[in-house]
Amino acid sequence: MSKTAVNGALLLATAYTLLPLLWLLTAAAKDTPDLLGGTTLSPGTFHLGQNLHNLGTAEDGIYFHWYLNSLLYAGLGALGCALISVGAGYAFEVFSFRGKEKLFGAVLIGVLVPTTALALPMYLLASHVGIVNTFWSVFVPSLVNPFGVYLARVFCAGYVPGEVLEAARIDGAGELRTFWSIGLKMVMPGFVTVFLFQFTAIWNNFFLPLVMLSDNDLFPVSLGLYSWNTQAHAFPDFSPLVVTGSLLAVIPLVVAFTGLQRHWKAGMTAGSVK
Repeated sequence: MSKTAVNGALLLATAYTLLPLLWLLTAAAKDTPDLLGGTTLSPGTFHLGQNLHNLGTAEDGIYFHWYLNSLLYAGLGALGCALISVGAGYAFEVFSFRGKEKLFGAVLIGVLVPTTALALPMYLLASHVGIVNTFWSVFVPSLVNPFGVYLARVFCAGYVPGEVLEAARIDGAGELRTFWSIGLKMVMPGFVTVFLFQFTAIWNNFFLPLVMLSDNDLFPVSLGLYSWNTQAHAFPDFSPLVVTGSLLAVIPLVVAFTGLQRHWKAGMTAGSVK
């Protein structure tokens, strides 16, 4: 009975995960009458090609402009955040300085604060600096991730042996050279992990762009699809565009995780310390 219960629970969890994706795949191939008629999961007409054409031509191809914006926000933001987080985690783990643990405790407090609570303060700061409704108003906040700093310190504790760093210092390498040439390569699994977490968070981020941006040309995919979805109540022809656009929006996350998962398996320095 216990084995049956476990398998049943796993089956339910799998169905809970895959059914929305199955609905998205089939709904993206339906036209407006099928979507509004509730026949998205039933076999029938196949309009994926027409939906993709309509998506690419709607409002002069604004969707793929949003897509490029999301790639810039998420790609550059996740890369910068991973570098900052790994550098900070490396410093917290390797160096000893006054007030280190108290400062790290302040970073952990940042993990407990929800991002929605920070949206208004960040808007006021951005307004004071004069970057509201610009690329930087969304990009700069994405460079900071307290959880990424914590995760990077954990990886540095497990992947960066002090003996190797000491050997590099004895050979005459400076601290910055030691970090770039040795420490960063050792903790590459942690770097990739922080990158993927932050890439997913920025790609799916909705509230911060909603607060910061009013220019349609600066919207990411999430905010652009939301604007179309609000119009779908009055103009039903937007419904296939929203569903098809949502399907395409999943692709970068799938590519990122499948392409970088090999870096999670093991560190580059396994067995370096004997």
